[in-house]
Amino acid sequence: MIRECVDADFEAIYEIINDAAQAYRGIIPPDRWNEPYMPREELREEISAGVVFLGYEQDGELAGVMGTQDIQEVTLIRHAYVRTEQRGQGIGGTLLARIMDEATQPVLIGTWADAVWAVRFYERHGFQVVPPQQKEVLLRKYWTVPDRQIETSVVLADQTWFAT
Repeated sequence: MIRECVDADFEAIYEIINDAAQAYRGIIPPDRWNEPYMPREELREEISAGVVFLGYEQDGELAGVMGTQDIQEVTLIRHAYVRTEQRGQGIGGTLLARIMDEATQPVLIGTWADAVWAVRFYERHGFQVVPPQQKEVLLRKYWTVPDRQIETSVVLADQTWFAT
């Protein structure tokens, strides 16, 4: 079942993000890695800034989450994670499909350039990597990330964005 996450899901969202982010250990540059990857306070700040999470519930507990944030004329996909033991079951794709079905404006995703599995996942679902010269402009316009993260990230966009 896919549902919008509520305040009571905060700890589960926190656990899912930090469990699933272990896949990025050694991929994310060491100067950008934190332990835990996303502290509770940072997650609270993200939610306060407008990130809304959808959750995939399986057997009464959240198995995966995917956040969205509307910024100006685009929707950003933020913090898309599936519990380690539940990967490969189509949970991420199901969450993404739901978001795309409900999207009313172009959708952008930022991820780590060296996380090739993440990039491939989004490409399999119709996203394309934006040209490098546009990546920095988009990251500075829609995200609040440090220069080092801009250097080591890619942005992917849906077909709606490319059509504009």
